[in-house]
This record gives sequence, structure tokens and C-alpha cells, in this order.
Amino acid sequence: MWQIDALFTGKIARFTDTGETSAIAKHPVHGPVGIGFRGLEGDSQADLLVHGGPDKAIHHYPRDHYGWWYDRLPDQPLLTRAGAFGENISTHGLTEQDVCIGDRFRLGTALVEVCQGRQPCWKQAHRLDDKSVVATMVKSGRSGWYYRVIEEGTVAAGDTLVRTERTHPQWSVERVTGIIVAGRERNVATLRDLAGLRELAEGWRARAASLGQ
Repeated sequence: MWQIDALFTGKIARFTDTGETSAIAKHPVHGPVGIGFRGLEGDSQADLLVHGGPDKAIHHYPRDHYGWWYDRLPDQPLLTRAGAFGENISTHGLTEQDVCIGDRFRLGTALVEVCQGRQPCWKQAHRLDDKSVVATMVKSGRSGWYYRVIEEGTVAAGDTLVRTERTHPQWSVERVTGIIVAGRERNVATLRDLAGLRELAEGWRARAASLGQ
């Protein structure tokens, strides 16, 4: 059981000088917030082709990683508090090594399921003002993960996150993200196993199938 230290939601806003928009700059939520099948009430995504949707409903990023990041980017004030990576949920004591695809958690009163790691993109690098961020996230495995929502409910900071089910202990988020994003362990048998993993997000299953051909 883990305590939810903070919850974040964001609205679409101008993100770059050339006009790109994003909702990565999220703000703490105080009090209960609804959890629907597409995420936290009041949260938005600017580019629905690559963000949001049922398989990317809620993003969890471990607060545990912030000290590691701050050692590398000590002049970045966003790293002194949670929310720097556009996450919806912040906790201590739970990382990509500890969470597996298919794990189910009681998040407040909602039930959620881990379905993929996060594939970093240029927006994290732009937000943290360092071009190396994307490659560093991929190499280090510090990506965070996404939940799909199985049962809707409500949650507030200070509530608990309780694991209720583990079906695939061999498929940690760290391992699966390493295969799909970082190119590790890309043998045909492993990729075919991932392509058949029902709990894995549809897009990652399709990518595994393609890589395994």
C-alpha cells in the first residue's frame, strides 16, 4: 500500500514560441477528483493521436526519481517538486522495477490497471529545457507508466494506492519498456509473447508484433 502524495491535472495551453500546445504543465488538485475511463476529471491532452485515450488514461511518475534527475539538472527548478514530467500521480516507494503490466490497483475508490510504460517525447525535453532528457529517460528506464481505468471512482491526495492483483510478474514496466522503446531483448519469442499479452496496451502489442515478424 502506498500513499498518494499528489495529484495533478492540466489544461491545454501554448507550449512553445512557435505555437505548439500541450497540457504537460499540470497543477496540483486539492480535494477529491473524479476518475473516468479517460482519466482524471479536469485533465486534458493536446495531441490525442499520441496522448490520452483509454490506454493512457492516467500517468504515474515516481517521486523517487527526482533526486536522480536533479543531480543531472541542478539548475532546473521544476525538479524541486513533483509534476515536472506531466504526471497525474506522484508517490514514493513504487518504481518501474516494482510494477508489472496487468497489475491492478485500487486508486481511491477506482480500480486501475497498468497497461504500458511511457514513451518519452520532445515535450519533456522542452519542458525541462534539456535536449538530452528523452535519451536519458530511455536509457535509464525512468519513464513512469500508464493506467487504464477498469472501474470509475474518485481519489484525493492522501488516499492510498493498493495493489489488488498481479498476473504477470515476469513483465515489469522496466522490462517491457526496455523491449519496446529501448530495443533490449528483441528476440522473436519475447516479442511474440508481448504481442499476445492481453493486458498490454493495444499500440504496444501491435508494435511487438511488428518487431517480431
